[in-house]
Amino acid sequence: MTTTNDLDQRIEAIETGYEFMLAYAAQGRETDKGAAAGRNVREYLDKMVTALDGLAPAIAARARALDPKLLKSSVAFFAAVEADALIALGAIRLVLAREDISSQLIDNLNASIHLRALLTDLFVVDEALKAPKKRA
Repeated sequence: MTTTNDLDQRIEAIETGYEFMLAYAAQGRETDKGAAAGRNVREYLDKMVTALDGLAPAIAARARALDPKLLKSSVAFFAAVEADALIALGAIRLVLAREDISSQLIDNLNASIHLRALLTDLFVVDEALKAPKKRA
């Protein structure tokens, strides 16, 4: 991931993975085995793991590039985002360790307050750390 787009790509992978998991949870599957490429929940979970691993430094880099004072003034929020990301990462890795991933297991993961908090955190981060638009 490039420095400029690193955070955007990470957020996109996490949001896309969550949206796929919502659909997967509704399918009533007992196992993820036999799913076609691009339709396998493990692929999305793997992309989420990649996006979550190193998320906090990517957020810090974006904040620093936008305004170095943001890191100090928002330290508590950024720490909460990092904690939510680490807990969500652990939960996703737990699910990936299972031989079979059922719709019920994904539904429970979707309901995790940590994953939901992370998504909400990322909505704030994405909006708050956008570069200001230049006026014509």
